[in-house]
Amino acid sequence: MRAGGVLKRAWTLIACVLAAYCLLPDSARAQAGMTGTSVPVCVLPSLPGMSPTQLLHTPGRFDCATPQQHFGGGDFWAISGPLASVSSDRTPLRVRFGSVYQGNVTLHILYADGATATLPLDGHAATRSMQLGAILELPVPVRATPVTRLLWHIEDAANVRGILLGARIATEDQSERSNLLMASIYAAFGGLCVALLVYNLALWGALRHRFQLAYCLMVSALLAYTLTSSGALAWLLPGIENNFRIRLNYLTLGWAGAAALLFARAFFEPRVFVGWVGKLTNIATIVLALAGLQFALLAPLSIRFADLTFSLAFVTIPIAAIPILYRAWRTRSNYLWLFAIAWAAPLAMAVTRTLANLHLIPGDFWLDNSTILSMAAESLLSSLAIAYRMHLLSRERDEAVAAEAIAKRLAETDPLTGLLNRRAFLDQAIGRSGEQMLLIADLDHFKQINETLGHDGGDEVLRRVARALRMSLPAGALIARFGGEEFAIVVEAKTRIEPDTILDALRVTRMPFDLTVTASIGFSTGVLEAEPDWKRLYRLADTALFAAKSAGRDRVRRAVEREAA
Repeated sequence: MRAGGVLKRAWTLIACVLAAYCLLPDSARAQAGMTGTSVPVCVLPSLPGMSPTQLLHTPGRFDCATPQQHFGGGDFWAISGPLASVSSDRTPLRVRFGSVYQGNVTLHILYADGATATLPLDGHAATRSMQLGAILELPVPVRATPVTRLLWHIEDAANVRGILLGARIATEDQSERSNLLMASIYAAFGGLCVALLVYNLALWGALRHRFQLAYCLMVSALLAYTLTSSGALAWLLPGIENNFRIRLNYLTLGWAGAAALLFARAFFEPRVFVGWVGKLTNIATIVLALAGLQFALLAPLSIRFADLTFSLAFVTIPIAAIPILYRAWRTRSNYLWLFAIAWAAPLAMAVTRTLANLHLIPGDFWLDNSTILSMAAESLLSSLAIAYRMHLLSRERDEAVAAEAIAKRLAETDPLTGLLNRRAFLDQAIGRSGEQMLLIADLDHFKQINETLGHDGGDEVLRRVARALRMSLPAGALIARFGGEEFAIVVEAKTRIEPDTILDALRVTRMPFDLTVTASIGFSTGVLEAEPDWKRLYRLADTALFAAKSAGRDRVRRAVEREAA
């Protein structure tokens, strides 16, 4: 698949996700990830002198039309529509609503017989009431008469997403099933993160590639984000304040975004980040890391400013990602196609959540939890991208080893005949254990062969002689062209080869223009443990070669025992 086609498909997927989400009916968006029966609510800014009893009996004072985020921050009352739900010993009910940044919450429950129940919820009690999915849940006291109204008093509401989100009434069984479902989702992602961490840390210990550590940092940040956003942190640390958990949630999300850009920076080839693309990526990484930190520090002082700054910071992810992917396409990166697919879901999530945070599209529980699902897909696909890169690195290493072997062979080989050259021959011959036989072969009347056939014909004769030597000698023999028409051979003496067989092989080898080519051979035997041994054997074999030439050529002579002594 071409890189341009991959980018086109990735961005088409992002556009489809955005369009599908925006076209979802409000009811479908509201029910995603939630359980029980939806409870529509109306809100009223809190004023001095207002009492729960008065407000429960005057629901017409509440505003049901204005979007909640238009009221700004402060203290509010929120009232449900008419209800007729009975909380009994057999079917106990729960009131569930989303966890947002706010102060104390007090729930007033009105029954059909006029009785009321009051359930206070401060920051620490909210943590103890937390369900998976970051849902606050309060039990409805059991009573024989139905519940007719729910009234919440919310103090210090930040109202960056809303005052009271996702209010629902659910049975105890529905609540438990919801927790089981959310636990399976979060546990699956957590287990995936742990497995990826262990695997990639083990790989890093063996291979030491920088992008492996960057990937582990990203997965660790996502694991921390999952722990804080799911509400599981409240189960592990029931003593922490809920607003503090939310601040940690923003912090880990900002750092997860920064870690994702760090991973991209380490994963792609350095050429992708040359110039302004690298600087832009660095700036976006720093902005995201600081955005999470500033929210954690400034939220108690100015929550709306901290949230707006954080939301705008996430715009840097597509701002940085688009040039990265474009530059990777322009520079023909090996990793573009898989990385573009892996980033499609997180980029769609980042863009959609940013638009929701800025109130340009509706936000809800489903969208808040899309981060975990999209990053699970990104983590898996990035793991495949790492495996693909490891494959390419392994192939590059194998090619380098093969190239090195070829280069070494070329450095050790006579380019004309393919036999060892003098240097490589001596390196391998000197130091061999046991008694060795050294043969020096020299072609007879080679000058005349060159004059008859020309230098090209003479080269072809040398190649055919080399082939004949290889065919007539055992596999362990060292054969070298020493220069010109002279060849050297070393074999173990115990092999007991007959030098005359070499001459026979040359005589039957077909030469250019059926020319007859013969050689003279001198040989000697002895140890070759050191350079002096070589010089001695070579001198003896060369003397024997001279004797063969003097005796009429096309024959073999051995160094006499008197010379060897």
